[in-house]
Amino acid sequence: MSTMVPPLYAGLVDDASLLPPSPVGLADAVAKHHEHATAWYRGLLGSLLIPASVVGTEAVPRLSAGLIGDVPAASLPATVEKLRASGVVVQHIEAAVARRGEDPQPGLASLCSFAATQAGLPLYAEIPLSWGLLSALDGVAEARSGGLPIAPKFRVGGLAAELFPTPVELAAVICACRDRELPFKLAAGLRHATRHTDPETGFTHHGFLNVLVATVIAAGGGEVAEVAEVLAATHPVPLVEPARAHRNGPRPLFVGFGAANVVEPLTELVRLGLINGGYE
Repeated sequence: MSTMVPPLYAGLVDDASLLPPSPVGLADAVAKHHEHATAWYRGLLGSLLIPASVVGTEAVPRLSAGLIGDVPAASLPATVEKLRASGVVVQHIEAAVARRGEDPQPGLASLCSFAATQAGLPLYAEIPLSWGLLSALDGVAEARSGGLPIAPKFRVGGLAAELFPTPVELAAVICACRDRELPFKLAAGLRHATRHTDPETGFTHHGFLNVLVATVIAAGGGEVAEVAEVLAATHPVPLVEPARAHRNGPRPLFVGFGAANVVEPLTELVRLGLINGGYE
């Protein structure tokens, strides 16, 4: 008998098949996303992510999608209107507020001003894990308290070693979000369920299951050291039981992440026995 994805994983994985490094064509991405959205594991699926740079270059069919703001912030309002005019339901927007090393405050203020014109449309402000992070989180928390549906997003990987935060660094960010009651999204580097080192690049990637369990620990009052210990685990054994114990509850803090192929994280969760493969 077909079964549902446990609530802990509901909407965890956005469809990032249109994003670098290996984007597929829009028509293929939309067709595949429809397959995912009608499959037994549809509960795991978040939004199809459409880069703003694609809008205007290809005909976008009627669908619901998240918009990735890979264009100048000033272009976002026009891009959103183009999508809506073509019949697209924009579910949320994700946009960077600064490059690494830049002051995030001006970009954050601009995004908040944009959010105020969007009638409750959720926005995720991509904040670099560098100088100015905590003050930016304070700004996001203040905006949320004022009624703006804005939350942070962080990149936890990339093409250089310094773009991968250590377990302690990421644990501090998770706890900072918890203390400010901020849900967050993650991008880049979450290629597998558990923490691992890529043999080709030598970069050590965070695991999405590590992050999920770490947020459960943080939401329960765990300190940075406890959260970092979970993030540092390279074997699934210490992660599986906490995940199984919380499988029927809502997922705290961690909104989700994007995957080029949503079947890959699904397959790992099935192999770990955390999702039963569609049958009971």
